[in-house]
Amino acid sequence: MTRPASPAPAAPGLLPRQHDIVQWAKQRGFVTIDALAERLNVTTQTIRRDINFLCEQGILSRFHGGAAFRSSIANLPYETRRDSLAQEKRRIAQRVAAEINDNASIFIDIGTTAEAVAMELAGKRNMRVVTNNLNVVDILGASEGVEIIVTGGAVRVADRAITGTAAAAFIRQFHLDYAILGVVAVSQEGNVMDFFMEEEPVTQAILGCARHAYIVADHSKFGREAMVKVAHLSQAEALFTDALPDEDWAARLAETGARLVVAGGERA
Repeated sequence: MTRPASPAPAAPGLLPRQHDIVQWAKQRGFVTIDALAERLNVTTQTIRRDINFLCEQGILSRFHGGAAFRSSIANLPYETRRDSLAQEKRRIAQRVAAEINDNASIFIDIGTTAEAVAMELAGKRNMRVVTNNLNVVDILGASEGVEIIVTGGAVRVADRAITGTAAAAFIRQFHLDYAILGVVAVSQEGNVMDFFMEEEPVTQAILGCARHAYIVADHSKFGREAMVKVAHLSQAEALFTDALPDEDWAARLAETGARLVVAGGERA
């Protein structure tokens, strides 16, 4: 007779409930506080305390309304990233859009914060937009007076990004007014990090294709784990964010020479 499988033992130092939270986050990528409270039949306050503890242990990363399993080799699902920190991304996008006039040429990168910038730019007149992001095409496609040029390359179906060496070669043809670069992570040393080596040539091409290169990153990107260095903040004119983890981050980022624009409070 086959013996039923025993439940996996809890990780050392974790309560069984906290172990369940970690396993569910690992399976789904992202978990919400409300769903966890209902699933585990405890209060949302209890779940918040558990998430705080698991984030302090470096197991999870906190996001608005929930948490994600921390990984240096894989990103969260696109839908999760799109819906997370939406108001914060909008504030960042509004600050970026305020610096861009009508009659501008702009590169808009992949990523949900870059897409938020595209939404704020929809009211500008007589723009020429180059992009490697098919979601940006959808966002700006109905805007009058906007000419859209899409890079060549392979389409990554999960987030409709166009990637690879063909995309990088295409981007290098341009000399634009502005480039909006979305990022996976930023280290305290000012390194721009990603999960994939093939993003490095595309990132470098974007940073080199415009007179004004702007990096956009919500506060969850600071100190996040990712395994590949693709650029450095010193290559950009400015970094736009909604908040910083603490004052030490501001001092360290200032050393890169990039102008720091905080669209909101000073801390996350």
